[in-house]
Amino acid sequence: MAAGAGAGAAAAAAVAQAIKASGAIVDLEPDEFQRILGRMDSGIVVQTLGGFRKKTHEYLASYGGFIFHTKSEKRMSFGSGVETVWAKKIWVP
Repeated sequence: MAAGAGAGAAAAAAVAQAIKASGAIVDLEPDEFQRILGRMDSGIVVQTLGGFRKKTHEYLASYGGFIFHTKSEKRMSFGSGVETVWAKKIWVP
């Protein structure tokens, strides 16, 4: 096996392991993400500001055993029981 093929296989294995470790990540539209958060009495939302040409706000939250993710052009606001944590970057496999 060539060195490049071995490195590619190792990278694919690392991504597969990351997916297993993180569980199911559900990508939602921003309005659906806020609807899910409306069901939570309390919780934590991880947020970051990203994007290359166009700035986008990204969010992650856990609910019902799933991790929910969304991107929005506008900053979202949440209820008083929801704590927000800023991250340098959010990586979704």
